[in-house]
Amino acid sequence: MTTNSDFFVRFWGVRGSITCPGLATSRYGGNTACIEIRCGEKLFIFDAGTGLRDLGETIARDGVKDVDLFLSHTHMDHIAGFPFFYHAYRPGNTLRVWSGHLEEGVTTEGVLRQFMSPPLWPVPIDIFEADVSYHDFKAGDTMTPSDDVTLRTAPLNHPQNATGYRVDYNGKSICYITDTEQWEDGLDRNILGLIDGADIVIYDSMFSDAEYADYKGWGHSTWEEGLRLADAANVGTLVIFHHMPERTDDQMDDIALAADKTRPGTVVAREGMTLTP
Repeated sequence: MTTNSDFFVRFWGVRGSITCPGLATSRYGGNTACIEIRCGEKLFIFDAGTGLRDLGETIARDGVKDVDLFLSHTHMDHIAGFPFFYHAYRPGNTLRVWSGHLEEGVTTEGVLRQFMSPPLWPVPIDIFEADVSYHDFKAGDTMTPSDDVTLRTAPLNHPQNATGYRVDYNGKSICYITDTEQWEDGLDRNILGLIDGADIVIYDSMFSDAEYADYKGWGHSTWEEGLRLADAANVGTLVIFHHMPERTDDQMDDIALAADKTRPGTVVAREGMTLTP
């Protein structure tokens, strides 16, 4: 599904945990989590995985000056691209960075400042020449980043917490739900409330149900759980996301076929793919 609509999502990184470049992953891509959602002239980026580098260079060529970056959480695979985000180094640009998962007394700026400090990184966060600001909220808050966009959030079940997002624009909706582990006593009610009736839901599908028993407590879900949630919440299109780094393109093809057979229209995320509600 490609589009010339003014509301769409584009995928720049679809893997979980670590990058996995190579011939075996070239069709689906090997960058870690990063997507853009366009609402008219507004650009919202979700997560700063390694896909953020290519996204940053693209929007620089397009002349984009104003960006909001929302983090699901600050584990390494979701912020590894942040020091390489070209937009932040350009005078005259504006960047607002948001997160809602941190414990009391810990801030978005503090985490990213520590990340971009020796011995982990050679140059400090102060090297940015754009107007960069950092904002903390609590998962569950609702925000209005522009007059015609509503951003709802919910807490996710992940070590050190994470935040799920729903973007509503012109009567349509796109949800970004990663990283999260399924509940053992039924479907996650926080997620069900957030994705209810959504047009597109991007969901952490790192494992299969058959694999999950070996990975309990890792903070991730299965593609089959995504299907169950999508059915229960009357979701339009489910997007399987946050692929296990070991998965080859051929294995992803098998998942795509199985998911579409169970729930026709289910999509497996690939780098460069664009979807519209």
